[in-house]
Order: sequence, then structure tokens, then C-alpha cells
Amino acid sequence: MNIYGLTFAQLEQYLLQIGEKISKAPIIFTNLYRKQISSLLDIPEIRQSLKEQLMQDFSLALPRLIQQTNGTDTIKFLFALQDENLIEAVLMRQRYGNTLCISSQVGCNMACAFCQSGRFKKVRNLLPHEMTAQIMAIQRQLQIKISNIVLMGIGEPFDNYENVMKFLEIIQHPRGLALGPRHLTVSTCGLVPQIIQYATHPNHGMLAISLHAPDDETRSRIMPINRRYPVAQVLEAARDFIQHTNRKVMLEYVMLQEQNDFPWQAQLLADLLKDDDFHVNLIPYNTTQNLGFQQSEQTRIATFYNILKQNHIVVTMRREFGSSVNAACGQLRADYEMQQ
Repeated sequence: MNIYGLTFAQLEQYLLQIGEKISKAPIIFTNLYRKQISSLLDIPEIRQSLKEQLMQDFSLALPRLIQQTNGTDTIKFLFALQDENLIEAVLMRQRYGNTLCISSQVGCNMACAFCQSGRFKKVRNLLPHEMTAQIMAIQRQLQIKISNIVLMGIGEPFDNYENVMKFLEIIQHPRGLALGPRHLTVSTCGLVPQIIQYATHPNHGMLAISLHAPDDETRSRIMPINRRYPVAQVLEAARDFIQHTNRKVMLEYVMLQEQNDFPWQAQLLADLLKDDDFHVNLIPYNTTQNLGFQQSEQTRIATFYNILKQNHIVVTMRREFGSSVNAACGQLRADYEMQQ
């Protein structure tokens, strides 16, 4: 079993089961996550017999780095898991710290038409340690501290709900990575029951919703999940999250040329969001191979942005990250597999 998949409470339970005091749990967690030890034998504050027991029962294995691609402000990592499945993570260097975008599944079943990840059907869910280990591997590789985590990589996090919630518990613990809720964002394409459940979960972080269209016709065409959970239901669930948490919800909106970037769609979006605590994030599309979508022209993005601003909607235009390093979700994996 990989120790990076244990919550603090599970580590305490394990120690009790082997006849040890739970006072050892803070020491072990601190060494794992603050000191980032590479061997359980390196914990100085516990006796040798416990170190050997830990070595016998747990692994500290990290995913194997297959490829690292560096850009100006972005680094893309392609990892192989123990079963040789491939996942990706993206580090974005921002003025307020290092933000890491991690994967939550191998492949994805949501089939969003513009998304490279959707071309790879879901193979399996990632386990908590496989999500935690992405952080640990990159911190060790680059000798840096990750300050923000977003689950926006390969996979739909809420299609792996229980494992994701356990992962959030692990990385929030004050003896571990100690990442506060406002530094953790889960992104979903709109799984309404899980959004509602997440709002009251003790380990919830921030919420981002991949909206990408304000009308059901367009959204259903580019995001099949909309046929199950249409725009009105998704926004209602988002309002439920706002009410329970008193936190703003980020609406991600990838700008697709002549698909979802018409002025009437901007006005409809503004009408839907008036008087609510939403933040719209307009995202330049990272063009990927063979998907038939193009990034919106800057004039169309500017018009869309201005309509939202004129209607007093909080809106930002994300600086384009990662186009030079194939940072669209699933793009690095696709390119690598095409070369093999």
C-alpha cells in the first residue's frame, strides 16, 4: 500500500493496530510532507523497529516521469503509473505562487467535443495516493513548494468523488501539505448531484464549473453531459454551493470560434448570472489535433468580455498558458502515444 494514500486518521488507526502510540502520526506526516523524505528509514524521531515496520507495510513510490516539457511560465509532465497508464500534470508559475493542475482519472468518459482528454475513454479512477504523488513528484523534481492545486487535468473529478474527497482530506491536513480550502479547486463539467454533495462535505475546497455555453443547444452539442444536466440545473446547483459555503463559483468558459462566442450568447450568460456570486473566466482555446475547433479571434473575445462587464458580471480573461508545451488536457499524452 502506498502511504501517500493514508489520511491522518487512517495513519493513527494503523499505529494503534500495530501497538504504537498515535503520537507518532504527526511525526510521520511531517516527515512525509514537510521534509519530503525519500525513504521511511529517514524519519529520525522514531525507533528503528517502527521504521522497518513502516517499510514492510508501505511504499513511497512516485509516478515515473516519462516526459517534461518546459515553457515560459508552464511546465507539462507526463507520468506513468505503476500499471503503466499515462497521466498528465501542468505546473503554472503565477505571481501569487505555483499552481499545479493534476489528473484525477486515466482517460475521461465525459466526451466534451473540444477536449483532447475526451478522446481517451476512461480506463480507471486514480486512487488518492496517485493524486497526492503527482504533487510530491513535482515538488521533488523541481525543488519547489506547490501553493495551489486545481483538479482540471485528465478526468472528471466528480466521477471519482470518494477518492477525490479523500485526497483533499490528505493534502489539507495541517501536519501535511497544509493547503487551505481556498487553495484547492475542483473543476467539474456539471455533475449536479456531486456538486450538491460537495457543498456540505467537510473537506471541500473551491468549485469551478466548465460551462462553455449559456444555451442548452450549444452546450449539448459540445458537452454531452448537458443532455443529462442542462444549464439551468447546473447553475441551480452552483447557487446551492454558494449558499452553503459563502464562496464564489468560477465558471470556466473556453472561447471557441463561432461556436460559443457570439454576442447574443454573452448577453444570455449575463442575464443568467445577474445578482449571483459567479466569476466568469474566459479561456483562450489551446488548439488540439483533429478536433475541428479553433481559438476565438481576439476581437470576438473582447466583445464577449465587454458585454459581460457592461452587465456587471465579474469576468477575467485568462492569460494563455501552455500553448507552447501542448498543455491542453490530454494533448501531451496524445502526442507521446502517436510517436510510439
